[in-house]
Formats: sequence, C-alpha cells, structure tokens
Amino acid sequence: MQTPDEKRFTHVRDGMPSMVDVSEKPSNKRTAVASVRIELGAEIISRFQNNDLHGPKGPVIQTAIIAGTMAAKKTGELIPFCHPLPVEHCHFDVTPDTTGILIRCEVATTGKTGVEMEAMTGASVAALTVYDMCKAMNKGIRILDLHLISKTGGKSGDYLAP
Repeated sequence: MQTPDEKRFTHVRDGMPSMVDVSEKPSNKRTAVASVRIELGAEIISRFQNNDLHGPKGPVIQTAIIAGTMAAKKTGELIPFCHPLPVEHCHFDVTPDTTGILIRCEVATTGKTGVEMEAMTGASVAALTVYDMCKAMNKGIRILDLHLISKTGGKSGDYLAP
C-alpha cells in the first residue's frame, strides 16, 4: 500500500527514492528549448564581434557551446532520476546585446521521456563556462533567468512559455 507521500510524489516507492518506469511508454520525437542570460558588462561586450569573444582563456563562445553540448549529453549522469537519453540534436544560439548575452539551447531526441532537463543543463553549463572564461575580466558577471522556453512531444503535450 502506498503512503500519502508516495501518492503525491512520482519518484518515491516503498518509502525510498525511485526512478519512474518509462518502459511501457511509446517512443516519439521530443524537443526542448531553454535559455539563460549572462550579464557580462559593457567592457566585455565591447570585445564581442561577429559572434566571437576572446578572453584570457581563449574563444569564449565556442568553448561554451562545446561544454554545453557535453553537459546536455551527460544530464542523466548529473541529475538524479533523469533517464539517460540519446541526444540526437543539440544546437546553441548566442545573441549579444549592450551588456550581456542570451544563450539558447535546443535539444532533440526520439525517446520515451522528454529532454527539458538536457536543454536546461546545456544552457546552464554553457553560461557557467562563459563565466569561467571571463571572470578574470569582470568578477561581477551574473547568470540570470534560466528557464524552459518550449517543449514538444510526450504525454503532457507541448509547452510554450508565456
């Protein structure tokens, strides 16, 4: 018999943490897009030209994209109860403005569970990489507003942030 908590929580069985069983779910195409904003400051953004920013450690955006892609692919190893998924597509858009950049991460797979966490993890690690590569130029860098923009596929249907 399930306890009251087990009826409320999807990841509790017999009073212990448990991964949700997705073995009976059908596979279908699933996508998710997440974004995050990094406030770098005007002095760093002034060095940003043609989608290229070099800091003391090297090419910032290219390194952030590689790190974000690696993180999206390893999300199942980082977040408890995330199912390991074959990431079939991972793409980043980086848009600068006068004081910072917006990083957008899109992930897709064909599977039994969604890729929202993979998109969020990819965007997060890309932002942390930008911070790491630029911190020598400005210790006041801020990472802001990580959120899910959209998702498609799955039992809960599509989602588009307001």
